Amino acid sequence: MKDKESDKHYTQYLKDHSDPRVRMMHFIGQLATILFAGFALITRRWYLLFAAPFVVYPFAVGGHILFGAKGNKPSFYKMSFLQAKRCDVKMFIDILKGKLSILK
Repeated sequence: MKDKESDKHYTQYLKDHSDPRVRMMHFIGQLATILFAGFALITRRWYLLFAAPFVVYPFAVGGHILFGAKGNKPSFYKMSFLQAKRCDVKMFIDILKGKLSILK
C-alpha cells in the first residue's frame, strides 16, 4: 500500500475504525480467518479457501453495529472489496506491530 490512493483509503479506514473495540472485532475476525484458512490447508479441503476472505465479516460488521459511532458503516460500503480487504490486513499488521491499540 504505497501509492497515494491506497494511503487515502487507509486514512479514511482508520477514521472509520477509531474505536479500539471496533478494531478488536476486526482483529478477532482476521485471526479467525487465518485459523480457518489453516484448517482448510491442513485438512486439504481446498474448496474452503474460497470462503476464507469472508470469515472476518461477521466480526467486523458486528463491531461496527455494537461499538461504531452512529452512521459508522463497514468500509466495503465506501470502497471496493479489495481496497477494504487490503486496509483490513494493514490494520491487522499495524495492531501486531503495536502501532494501533485494540484496548481502550
